[in-house]
Amino acid sequence: MFLKRLIVGLVLGLVVGGIAGVALVQGLGASFVETGGAVLAYVSAAATGVLTGLVAGKPIWAADGKIEAGLKAFFGALLSLGAMFAIRQWLSPALPEIHLEAFNAGHGLIGDLPVVALPMIAALLGGFFELDNTGDGDEKKEGKGSKAEGTAKEKASAKKVRVEEEADEEDEPVSEKKAKR
Repeated sequence: MFLKRLIVGLVLGLVVGGIAGVALVQGLGASFVETGGAVLAYVSAAATGVLTGLVAGKPIWAADGKIEAGLKAFFGALLSLGAMFAIRQWLSPALPEIHLEAFNAGHGLIGDLPVVALPMIAALLGGFFELDNTGDGDEKKEGKGSKAEGTAKEKASAKKVRVEEEADEEDEPVSEKKAKR
């Protein structure tokens, strides 16, 4: 279960970050350096963190997921800003330049390429948010409750049967009265 959630979160984050990165590359140009520098990098990282927080773990469209998704979106923005800072400050200088001209995505350091940096950040956030999701609703849907829940269900069904029996007993005297008239 742990590994399944981690993989789902990573894939979901990669998809969200990939879509955001491709939208930036196609809409604004090849890299953060050419189109606005660090400000655009941090703003797009925050927006990607918000989107990832809204869909990873318990999504915003879940019945009781609106508050949780809002909190994840807020903290996703903060965490993604920190992750973008770490990528631009420490990871980019440690690795050689990446050339993505074949995909029309530019070339440069990891922190300067939205198609590389945003999916990394969103995948980390998606994995974290998916692991953070307790999955209580999944266990209830699958019927994997505890013994106490099973006992409560049995008690409830026994009460229903007893109520139906009492209703049948109450009907008999009424019909006997009508038969006597």
